Amino acid sequence: MAFSNSNSVAKNLIFLILFSISVTSILSAKAPPLIRQKKNKDVVILISCDGFRFGYQHKTSTPNIHRLIREGTEAENGLIPSFPTITYPNHYSIVTGLHPPYHGIINNYFPDPITGEYFTTKNHDPKWWLGEPIWQTVVDQGYNAAAIFWPGSEVKKGSWTCPKQFCPKYNRSVTFEERVDSILGYLDLPKEQQPSFMAVYFSDPDSHGHIVGPDHPSITDAVARIDSVIGRLIDGLEKRGIFDKVNVIMLGDHGMVGTCDTRLIFLDDLSPWVTIEPEWVTSQSPLLAITPPDGVSAAEIVSKMNEALSSDKVENGNYLKMYLKEDLPERLHYADSYRIPPIIGLLGEGYKVELKRSESQKECAGAHGYDNAFFSMRTIFMARGPRFAKGRKVPSFKNIEIYNVLASILGLKGAPNNGSASFANSILSNKEI
Repeated sequence: MAFSNSNSVAKNLIFLILFSISVTSILSAKAPPLIRQKKNKDVVILISCDGFRFGYQHKTSTPNIHRLIREGTEAENGLIPSFPTITYPNHYSIVTGLHPPYHGIINNYFPDPITGEYFTTKNHDPKWWLGEPIWQTVVDQGYNAAAIFWPGSEVKKGSWTCPKQFCPKYNRSVTFEERVDSILGYLDLPKEQQPSFMAVYFSDPDSHGHIVGPDHPSITDAVARIDSVIGRLIDGLEKRGIFDKVNVIMLGDHGMVGTCDTRLIFLDDLSPWVTIEPEWVTSQSPLLAITPPDGVSAAEIVSKMNEALSSDKVENGNYLKMYLKEDLPERLHYADSYRIPPIIGLLGEGYKVELKRSESQKECAGAHGYDNAFFSMRTIFMARGPRFAKGRKVPSFKNIEIYNVLASILGLKGAPNNGSASFANSILSNKEI
């Protein structure tokens, strides 16, 4: 069969049944009121800068970012994203502590192989978004939370109703400065109304990186802009006398690598061995995902593709390797979901797949989505505040650990996740506000 073995299907169906039962019980519970008397002294501001590759912080003068580093804790060699190193899967891994197969967002765009429905980044139906994001954990346990444009925050789950005052609908025309001012405005509310957890999303430097790659001067400008926005936040916190009382965490979702028309692999070059129909391809680059129809052996497709790619007769063929999803390296954690297509191709760093040759394929730009073992896919982690030691360097770690760190700072009982229960102890200071 083309999809997966029967044991994998059975496990996924059992998981979905159990998840549906848990969601039903949560939704049926009475939601706590929006405003609660604040018992927890700790406050967290979580900042995501999309596509902020590790090392960008050294591209230009970034005094505000380096203040966070100097006065706080930094992952010395960057934060390791989840695979695939794509925006929506990683933002949701950060706030749930789950690998993409377990939180359900396995790509930015993908079909459900059972229903035929298609997930897009505008889809806020909770049936797609599994797991428990941190803002739901916060509100379920009696506190307020706010999320400004964080992927998944508009999805209503449990007691999280995406309240208008704390969860605006995505609007790219809202400037980064205005987003920071909204965070500061939340901190001007009466104590009992202030959110304990606040998240804010910035689309740079990713939006520039895709167009020009990671080494163009406009990336340097985008990094300087982010630093200026961080300075605006710091200045606002200092004017309110609370900079030393708030935990500020700045991170990214993935890195960026340069691509060029000399690093292309064309699927039609494989035609002497195997024909890959365009409608079989559900994702092209940098994550190649293929779903052949019923009656076509996925294993045979993989075998023939790898034979062609290793023949030295396919241009750049040695930079693509095909797998049945269950045979992918276990470290990628990218098999245990029926949503993941049965055939996955791993591309070499900076290489891309095209269906066929075209004269228009003359470009040098940037991309992400590659194996998270590539250093170019790493992003940043830096944190300053009462729960983070000054000037501390920690080894690189996976972004699924962030959820437990947030729950620990906020004194919450976290939901089950793929992170380590003890990790927070290795990164947090015991110092109280």
